[in-house]
Amino acid sequence: MIELPDLRLDDASALLAHDGKNSELQRDESPTEYLQRVIDSLCELSLKDPLTGLGNRRHFHAALERQIETVARSGESVLLLMLDIDHFKSINDTHGHLAGDQVLRAIAHCLAGCVRPVDTVARYGGEEFAIILPNCRPLFGLALAERIRRTVAGLSVPVSPLLNLQATISIGGAYAPEWVRSTTELWIERADNQLYRAKSNGRNQACIDQPQELSVSAEEKGLLFSHLAVDNANPFESGPGNVTNRVNA
Repeated sequence: MIELPDLRLDDASALLAHDGKNSELQRDESPTEYLQRVIDSLCELSLKDPLTGLGNRRHFHAALERQIETVARSGESVLLLMLDIDHFKSINDTHGHLAGDQVLRAIAHCLAGCVRPVDTVARYGGEEFAIILPNCRPLFGLALAERIRRTVAGLSVPVSPLLNLQATISIGGAYAPEWVRSTTELWIERADNQLYRAKSNGRNQACIDQPQELSVSAEEKGLLFSHLAVDNANPFESGPGNVTNRVNA
C-alpha cells in the first residue's frame, strides 16, 4: 500500500497551484482519490499550452493521429488548418513581448470561439496555431477558413489603457486523403505548403488544398472493413457497403 507521505508530491502540488488548481487533500477525500486527482490534473497540464490555454503540440499530434484512423476507416472529410499571425515579430519589436502575449491570448480565445466543440484548436508553436475540423465537407472548407480569418481581423486587442492592436492571420488548409491511412507529417506538410502560399500571395488570406477525388468501389470498401464485418444473422447492422454521407454542422 502506498502512503502519501512516502511520495514526493511537493513539485506536483506547486505546479497545480500555479495553474489555479486545488492541490491539497480535500475533506472526505481518500488518499487514493487524491492521488488519482493529482495524476489526472498533471496529465491535463501536459497537454495544455500555458499561455493560451489551448491544446499544445503534443495534444494536437494525438488528435491528428486519431483523425487519420477515422479517415482510413470511414472516408470522412477532415480538414486541417494551419494559421500564422502576420508580422507578429513587428508586434513584439514595437510594443514588447507582453503586448505580443496579449495578442496571442486574444487570438487563441477568438479561434476557440469560431469552431464547434468537436473541433480541436491548438497552439502549434510561437505565433502559429492549428485547427482540426472533422466532418467538414470540401464545399464548406474555404468559406469556414475565410470566416475565421475575417473574425480575427476584426479583433481589437487592448494592450494598454491607451493602445489597442489589431492583427491578421494567414491560413493554409489541407484535407486528409479519404480512405487512405496517411501520416501526420505528410498532412501537416500539405497544409503548411498552403500556408506558405497564402503568405507569399500577400498574407491575410486563406488557401485550401482540396482533397483528391478517389474512386473506391464497394468491393474495396469491403476489404477495408473486413475486420469489422458483422454477423450476417443481424441484417439491421450497417455493413461496410452502407457508407452514408454525414451532414456538416
